[in-house]
Amino acid sequence: MKKMFKNLLIILLAVIVVAMIPISIFIIKPEYSLVNNRKNLEVLNANELAGGGDYIHFLNTGSSDAILIESDGKFALIDAGEDNDNPRGFKSLELTGYEDEVVSYLKKNASDQNGKVKLDFILGTHSHSDHLGGFDTVISDDDIEIGRAYLKEYDSSKINDKENEKWDNQEVYDQTVNALKAKNVTIISNPDGNPFKLGNFTVTLFNVEDNISEEKLGENDQSFGVLIEKNGTRVFLSGDIDNLSGDEDRLAPEIGDIDLLKVGHHGYYGSTSSKWIKTLSPEYCVITNKKNGPAKPILWRIERIADSTILTTGAENGIIAEIGNNGNIKFYNCGMER
Repeated sequence: MKKMFKNLLIILLAVIVVAMIPISIFIIKPEYSLVNNRKNLEVLNANELAGGGDYIHFLNTGSSDAILIESDGKFALIDAGEDNDNPRGFKSLELTGYEDEVVSYLKKNASDQNGKVKLDFILGTHSHSDHLGGFDTVISDDDIEIGRAYLKEYDSSKINDKENEKWDNQEVYDQTVNALKAKNVTIISNPDGNPFKLGNFTVTLFNVEDNISEEKLGENDQSFGVLIEKNGTRVFLSGDIDNLSGDEDRLAPEIGDIDLLKVGHHGYYGSTSSKWIKTLSPEYCVITNKKNGPAKPILWRIERIADSTILTTGAENGIIAEIGNNGNIKFYNCGMER
């Protein structure tokens, strides 16, 4: 009996040790810092940009998204950063806004000789204020012209109680739509997912269909993803796509191998699953977040599974990716430190 008890105790201890291995990795070895993740990649100063090429500008807007697409003199804006509005008066929504910085960046980097900015299209990935918030300011500016807007219709009946009660999804959606209507901009709420051109880029939208789950979900489950291609170089902008309801598992095989990934949901928990990062296998990852914002297990997963070089907008003061003609990608900073 004593021998049996001893054997059972040994087995139990072995099970505990094996179970503790994944946890100990993060407790004992948390040093997956942004400096290490960046490897030896050279990030050049924006002043060294020649201009007139094909670029993706990841603006430094804290832990929010604002991404300017530029190709052969054509421009588009994907998301517009967090805003200063707090329409529901919640203390938790007293956030730092970046709408004025986004407008200033557009006028500095996308204006013509008359100081006017023409955006072929804008796209709101989903109705969260850290993506949609700044759009009403951008759209309403007299010096900014917009060709068309991609924006899913917001339906609060599909959204979980937490977001309906505590967040301002409906308000930022309404502000964006009202601003678009005031300037007679066509809103495309049900895109077909077929590729289209922006300069030298081919653009394809993913996750275009509304989520039909019977369960109420978060608005992240509605997030568009954007694939940008040029001469075999492939960039995927994930918006806030995560895997809490299996979106990454569903979309990863459709997207396939890419070169550059805008990490979903700012590198927070719930995003960037093992299958996702293994299937996409990006050489480079850009995270739109503050310097120390991304979750360490996400950084660990990206580095260990894909061996990607990781850049963060907060650490680099914004990032510009130059998509070359020979498959090379060069990186510059935007100089957007606040």
